[in-house]
Amino acid sequence: MNKTKKIILTQKMRKEMDFQSFLDEQLKDTESKRQYNEYGRQLEVAYQILQMRKKKKMSQTVLAKKLKTKQSNVARMESGQQNFTTEMLVKIASVFGRELKIEFK
Repeated sequence: MNKTKKIILTQKMRKEMDFQSFLDEQLKDTESKRQYNEYGRQLEVAYQILQMRKKKKMSQTVLAKKLKTKQSNVARMESGQQNFTTEMLVKIASVFGRELKIEFK
């Protein structure tokens, strides 16, 4: 297990610093940037799934039934704690009437 850098901010600092500024500062550290790039992409997908589900006013249980999986799996997907197969991403896109686009840049 990788050691993660713990960052403690005082309450005053939290109020004064917006998230993007905070992130920019933290990403100056190469190890933090590597970890962010690795995990950040997964979180972006997780956040999109959460937003689509909420927009449709759909519960995790209903989404799980449509995906033929368990509610706990949907919760892990939305929290970024689940790796996604291409097959699952296609199913998710289908449930929300979306097209899945994967590209290499």
